[in-house]
Amino acid sequence: MDTSKPGGGTPAEEVPPATVAAIDPRLLVREQGFKGYITEFQRKLKGGELGSLPVIVGLIIIWTIFQVKDSLFLSSSNMVNISFFLSGTGMIAAGLVFVLLLGEIDLSVASVSGLSSALFAIFATTHGINPWLAALMTLAIGAGIGAVHGFFFAKIGVPAFVVTLAGNLGWNGLMLWLLGSTGSLSIADTGPLHILGQRSFFMNQSIAGAYVLATVGVAALLLGSLVDQTRRRRANVPYRPTSEIVLRTVALAVVAYVAAFVLNKSSGVPNALVIFLVALVICDFVLRRTTFGRKVFAVGGSIEAARRAGISVAAVRISVFAIAGFFSSLGGLFLAAQTYTATLQAGQGNLLMLAIAAAVIGGTSLFGGRGNVWSALLGMLVIQSIQTGLDLLNMNQSIQYMITGAVLLAAVVIDSVARRTQKASGRA
Repeated sequence: MDTSKPGGGTPAEEVPPATVAAIDPRLLVREQGFKGYITEFQRKLKGGELGSLPVIVGLIIIWTIFQVKDSLFLSSSNMVNISFFLSGTGMIAAGLVFVLLLGEIDLSVASVSGLSSALFAIFATTHGINPWLAALMTLAIGAGIGAVHGFFFAKIGVPAFVVTLAGNLGWNGLMLWLLGSTGSLSIADTGPLHILGQRSFFMNQSIAGAYVLATVGVAALLLGSLVDQTRRRRANVPYRPTSEIVLRTVALAVVAYVAAFVLNKSSGVPNALVIFLVALVICDFVLRRTTFGRKVFAVGGSIEAARRAGISVAAVRISVFAIAGFFSSLGGLFLAAQTYTATLQAGQGNLLMLAIAAAVIGGTSLFGGRGNVWSALLGMLVIQSIQTGLDLLNMNQSIQYMITGAVLLAAVVIDSVARRTQKASGRA
């Protein structure tokens, strides 16, 4: 068959189909309004970009089931308990998010948290060091431990799994040695642990504290969004329309003020939750708005590409493990504030598994390069809700383990399917 042109000459070349230019979702929303939101939502679902949707749906289902089983589940006192007890493990999970973004794992975080509670007790109780100074020393040691893990991983080349597994055993052994034959040390109800142990916003028994906190959060979101909109508009790049900013602010206001109202019916917003949320805001800013955060995502996405872009992969890895160690130590102080005691059981049991599960259930990928620190909060809300709900129903702890395991497996399956869908749609 002759494929030459009519006038004779070179064979005709097939014209490739025109490529479809990617449309920034902010432009789509600005041009189409509410229809743009629907179009963008459908595009994300088809592309496997599920975000926090699965865990939010799961949380609604869990709360509905437990409320039907026991009407006390959504009571203000039970909500205070959930928000108070999730913060310690949530802090550890927040540090793990940084490690998971690299596609790595840290198996030492629970032992480091237990060791930190023992160190703080020794500093503040045995040696009489000022509690605030003792807390700073403890946090510095935690960050140093994480940096040591990162050094062996990034510089020596020992797999992170092996390094942190050795740390899990070694730091646990050091904690046992420090606590000695007594097996426990009491911690005075003073200083930072006194603040962390209170279930009312900075010891304020009035209802104003929770509403002030909600107002500050809503105002911060609105102001930050408007500043970002102005900056992007001046740079002539896509920006969020004012209608979307207002919608997001109203949504946050509803959630924040309803939560404040519910918690105020009991003892109020726990200090531990307030500090946990502040830490998440700071970490979110670091990951999304700073050069360091972009480097973390770059290394997690492709190590070779990060190297070619001039990123010091070793420095990023060491700093990330130092951050994980810092948050493990901070989580240990949160957990110690629940009992004002450092014991041999600190950092033991299923603490490590729950911290990892919280980060993964909340939406951070085990494969690296995708996730955010808010997954620590969402994941812990799911786990703590399951624990508290089963306690209300007087069910055996074995049921809790099985349900949590099933939820974790479901989260990983959803993540794997989402990644496969993204690859198929060319968005991975």
